[in-house]
Amino acid sequence: MTLSVVPAARDALDALAVPARPRVDPHDVVVPDGYRVEVVVVGLSFPTGMGIAPDGTVFLLEGGSTWPTRPYLPARVLRLTPDGHLDAIGEEPLGGPRGVAVHDGGLFVSDKGGYTSRIVRYDLASGERSVVVDGLPDGGWHEPGGPVFGPDGLMYFGQGSVSQNGVVLPQGFTVDLAKHPHAHDVPGQDVTLTGNNVQSYDPTSPYPYYVETGAFKPFGVPATPGEVVRGELKCSSGVWRCRPDGTGLELLAWGVRNPYGMAFGDDGGLYVSDNDYEETGDRAIANDPDRIWRIRTADLPHGSVSTPDWFGFPDICGDGLPVWHESHLPRRGTPAKPLLQDPPPWAGPAIYLDKPHSCMTKMDFCRSDAFGHRGRLFACEWGTLAPINSPRPEDPEHGFKVVAVDVGTGTAIDFAHNDRPGPASALGTAGLERPVDCAFSPDGRSLYLLDFGVARVEEAGMFAFAHTGVLWRITAGESV
Repeated sequence: MTLSVVPAARDALDALAVPARPRVDPHDVVVPDGYRVEVVVVGLSFPTGMGIAPDGTVFLLEGGSTWPTRPYLPARVLRLTPDGHLDAIGEEPLGGPRGVAVHDGGLFVSDKGGYTSRIVRYDLASGERSVVVDGLPDGGWHEPGGPVFGPDGLMYFGQGSVSQNGVVLPQGFTVDLAKHPHAHDVPGQDVTLTGNNVQSYDPTSPYPYYVETGAFKPFGVPATPGEVVRGELKCSSGVWRCRPDGTGLELLAWGVRNPYGMAFGDDGGLYVSDNDYEETGDRAIANDPDRIWRIRTADLPHGSVSTPDWFGFPDICGDGLPVWHESHLPRRGTPAKPLLQDPPPWAGPAIYLDKPHSCMTKMDFCRSDAFGHRGRLFACEWGTLAPINSPRPEDPEHGFKVVAVDVGTGTAIDFAHNDRPGPASALGTAGLERPVDCAFSPDGRSLYLLDFGVARVEEAGMFAFAHTGVLWRITAGESV
């Protein structure tokens, strides 16, 4: 696949041929003293993840037209070699790639698309592509997470919920109903339903009328009180592990609303980022914090997890309170009611909580004294979708940065951000837009930071702009 790659001087970044982001300036990115920010690649279209090989090769994913964009854009797997050569080694036509890991001569890519998500493997020697895991319930709002490889050599990955808030509703129309009308969540354990259905209008009908929808049901299908829905190995809101060839699949946890970011710490523990519920629609939930979980079942030997941990979706918020608690009652939308009768034990608390709608995404641990902050978990925050998902005036400033989390104390510092909260394009500056992934270089001196690009949010919806994504690099030991 042919790419047009042009090395450019820094002053060329002041006159980019993209009106949505005509300037990129590393001086507008605020980092601690002793660090230098530079631009590595501009012009990416909806980049969603990256992985770094031991030789320093960086693999980048472009999300393609799973994002609301016209005309069609390919969902590509890109390779940036240490000498600066950029090429495309693959294209994922069914859905957008979301996460990538390099392991034992293969490139493992998680894919969103259709009614199911999957993980594919590219052989880096031959270019051969094969599917290693398939059939993860999708067709909805959230994403596949990972893959990452643990100290045990096993592959760990996740899949977010189909619905936004536990029931498939018109608020996710462009994703859930228009494209995949039969999509629904699937539990990881047998659950008994309360029968608290959600009433909403039917946007698929030529006449305006109301329908009722239950938990773990397609839109318009109600649940009955006491109804039992069987758990499945391949559920939604799940976290799994398996061998690199896809065999030995084991469900570690479920009820993780959107397990997009995954990383292993020096303690051998698996840490997973998760996003909050939305304060909108016919089952609205307010003030739910973004969070990072430690998946403790990952500490157990492979094949020994008989009962997965449950992290709260669809009835418990990140702070451990029920979604119907007074602190989570919405200003806008219909308050939530319990969906599960006698739910499993909650596996919390989270090891870190952040502001609602920060939109925590991918992350990596620092393992080098050369960079500083050794042992801290560097986590990207893509940034809020307010006012779509929240009417609160403070929420549009949440996110748009990289934080360094102390997983032992549950505290964090802002590491990379703009001089004011919000995306650069809204501030009239040329720094960060929406950080989506970060990863340390093999020598531990640099942190690569992947910036999704411009995504403007209005009451009518989100409008993402192609060719506005950026790959930044933050290096220690050099002043800004």
